[in-house]
Amino acid sequence: MTLRREAFLEHVRERGEYDSLPEAERAARVVLALLGAHLVGEVRAELAARLPEDFALILLNPLQSREPLPPERFLRATVAWIEGATEQTAAWDVSAILSTVADAAGDNLLGQILLQLPAGYDLLFGRPQPA
Repeated sequence: MTLRREAFLEHVRERGEYDSLPEAERAARVVLALLGAHLVGEVRAELAARLPEDFALILLNPLQSREPLPPERFLRATVAWIEGATEQTAAWDVSAILSTVADAAGDNLLGQILLQLPAGYDLLFGRPQPA
């Protein structure tokens, strides 16, 4: 089931405690562009199918990454792309967006997503996995 754009942004706005939907959207665009660079094949396509269309397109046309970034470097990359961000605000942004993505993905797809990512992303998605 695809989340409607407004519902997706409203979830992100609430979780990230953003003042406005455009602020939530800016952060979502950056985080999804970075995430898209880390996912491949069916997993990326299936996740895109569960996101609102404009966010799906961002996921499918990501920023390029030579290698999957460990979670801490993913956060630093987010800082670099969001104007005025700090590591603390970027962690907040990433958490708000990826937890919303995790809800849209559902447990099975999220499990497949986490298999494509370096260890530690489960925490960024707000779904700590047993060790």
